[in-house]
Amino acid sequence: MIDIDRIRAETPAASRLAYLHNAGAALMPTAVVAAIKQHIDLESEIGGYTAADQASDRLQAVYGSVARLLNAAPDEIALVENATVAWQMAFYALPFRQGDRILTAEAEYAANYVAFLQVAKRTGVSIDVVPSDASGELDIQALERMVDARVKLIAITWVPTNGGLVNPAAAIGRIARAHGIPYLLDACQAVGQMAVDVEAIGCDMLSATGRKFLRGPRGTGFLYVRRALLQQLEPPMIDHFAAPWVSRDEYRLRDDARRFETWENNYAARLGLGAAVDYALDIGMGPIEQRCRLLAARLRSGLASIRGITMRDLGRTPAAIVSFTMEGHEADAIVRSAAAAGITIGASDPASTRIDAELRALPPLVRASPHYYNTETEIDRLIGHLAGLAPR
Repeated sequence: MIDIDRIRAETPAASRLAYLHNAGAALMPTAVVAAIKQHIDLESEIGGYTAADQASDRLQAVYGSVARLLNAAPDEIALVENATVAWQMAFYALPFRQGDRILTAEAEYAANYVAFLQVAKRTGVSIDVVPSDASGELDIQALERMVDARVKLIAITWVPTNGGLVNPAAAIGRIARAHGIPYLLDACQAVGQMAVDVEAIGCDMLSATGRKFLRGPRGTGFLYVRRALLQQLEPPMIDHFAAPWVSRDEYRLRDDARRFETWENNYAARLGLGAAVDYALDIGMGPIEQRCRLLAARLRSGLASIRGITMRDLGRTPAAIVSFTMEGHEADAIVRSAAAAGITIGASDPASTRIDAELRALPPLVRASPHYYNTETEIDRLIGHLAGLAPR
């Protein structure tokens, strides 16, 4: 069971906002804020280098916390500035040449897809989009049919930025493993709202952020790279932390995933990330996922009963990202109207998932993303507010 009263007391803004924008940036608990502030205060008192030395054990522990969250090993974890940097460090470390193929999904995120396009422009690699099945999830049978010897990467977004979709990550992993194809999973919207087990999923690389459902600070993210693949990858950029300069004409890459890091970092933010991971692990990812799904289901059910609202979610078991449109109201106008009523939600532009948006002829969508610290009353407040906007 989740102690909602305690958690909301540790989330001060929850007392004045119905905050349903966790797919953008969630509210940080007080433990996370305290970890950041305490280290900044320490830096102001004794200097950044000395403060980092004093916090070295706690900074080292962040790798173990992230590893526990993912069921990985600490040496398979790199801490970076955000999920995009994590994804890019893995993707651009892969060697591509003309004739190679990348397989991805219809709902792939824009930041990832433009990287595919850049590598295609540079190398001649082809980008092949696996079609979706009737539910909107990536079609596993189609993926199996599309695999051949030229496929050098399978890269998908597990929970896309819109549509509530949860792609079949583990089923994709089984196909990738069976064919020996590297598998890069964008888990930016999954980590923090769902249990994530890289062994069960079978991915070789996974990227995620701290600021979303994990409730960490902005400017934090992490990369997981399976140890078996790690030694085959040279990061696209290195410094003397990632690759110590061992002689005049030689550098030597680190043996662990920190070869994807650089020497200078925001240590206060890293400690905040570690506090966020520990906070989630203390509650339990199973209970968190269950409550997220319950609140999202309540919201979907209520919205579906409002005249003029069209639900835009996909998949058999949608996540806690609820997407919809409302006849006669632009997405941004709905967001502003809700904000005036003390309810924080967001919007998703078609350019963020262009292929999916074009296939479904989607306009900008309203995006509401509840989290475990939300209450049923807050869900009902949003439903009631939107019902008040509906045509009579």
